[in-house]
Amino acid sequence: MDVASLLPMTTPRLSLRLFTLGDVDDLYAYQSLPSVARYLYRPAHTRERSEQVVAERAANSVWYADGDKLALAVCRRDEPGVVGEVTLTLADARAAQAEIGWTLDPCHEGHGYATEAAVALAGFAFDTLGVHRLYARLDVENTGSVRVCERLGMRREAHLVENDLDGDRWGSEYIYAALAADIGGQSGS
Repeated sequence: MDVASLLPMTTPRLSLRLFTLGDVDDLYAYQSLPSVARYLYRPAHTRERSEQVVAERAANSVWYADGDKLALAVCRRDEPGVVGEVTLTLADARAAQAEIGWTLDPCHEGHGYATEAAVALAGFAFDTLGVHRLYARLDVENTGSVRVCERLGMRREAHLVENDLDGDRWGSEYIYAALAADIGGQSGS
């Protein structure tokens, strides 16, 4: 399925849309921060990497095979610019399992945007894309994302201890999940 025709999704305060080439500066502004990259287990973006990522995301709106990824720009409806992103990755098409994620520009934290966007994307995943099980993997020290998972109604299914090496730091992860029967139907549009 090509989901481009189903976008943008809107919530009371936000619009979730495909990235455009004009979003490079906004994406680079937060993806270049070490404090953001730390929880993503990868280096901070260079400007060139941000350009590549935006181009890939702008061209990718299909959802049918393992590994397909939908990455949406999170924008306030009343102001221009990207404040963050939400992602949905099809982990197993046959079993209808998908991973959800979110990244917010730290300048826009504390307003509930991550939760509002994640609720809309989860509802879209369950109600429109037919996802059966939605899960999130996050660094245990990322308390903001823990709160988003809990607000979504996801349950903590696992605590993986020192399962990933980020440079010279061992990171531990939580895995949160929910079934369509648990939280489906929460979309904002």
